[in-house]
Amino acid sequence: MAEKWQIEGEYFESCNCEVLCPCLLSRAEARPTEGHCDVVMAFHIAKGTYGKVELSGLNAVAALYTPGVMSAGNWTSGLYVDQRASSEQRQALEQIMLGKAGSPLGRFAPLITNRLPTRSVPITFVSEGRVRKLIIPNIADVTVEGIVGIGEQVVFLDHVAHPVARRLAAARGSESHFKDHSLSFTNSGRNGHFAPIKWSGA
Repeated sequence: MAEKWQIEGEYFESCNCEVLCPCLLSRAEARPTEGHCDVVMAFHIAKGTYGKVELSGLNAVAALYTPGVMSAGNWTSGLYVDQRASSEQRQALEQIMLGKAGSPLGRFAPLITNRLPTRSVPITFVSEGRVRKLIIPNIADVTVEGIVGIGEQVVFLDHVAHPVARRLAAARGSESHFKDHSLSFTNSGRNGHFAPIKWSGA
């Protein structure tokens, strides 16, 4: 029987497309601006449970590479879970972040051909004003900043075709570097997003 779960928190991402990523306007059926897609997605769980397993305060990160149009598949993906997590918490994070528990990320699963081993690592997730920052030592150093519009307020995009949230902040990577396994991304100056998340399942 599937476990009942819920999480609330925040996510941000950095990709290699020019601002604005065409996937948001095409349900991932447009070709990325560079012909392929390099993405790092970071998640902070402010409050959450998976069955009786407490998840509050934990972080997770997904790194994705797609060789062409995202909806065409053949993705490579790696998952990183918080080193502070117990074995039960790690299993719960994997169930949610790999889409096995019915999370929005389950839409990715049929598109992934090459699933890289999950790594347990120290993850720092910082959210301050319009800045979001991720650090995984020797793997990822990613900072995105929200793009401001009228009144110096961050621009938000509504009703977007994105699995994580329907309302996203428009952002740009001020510094964005990732290197692990066979993947190596430098997305500084490129597209980014952030949003609150509230998911549940079972």
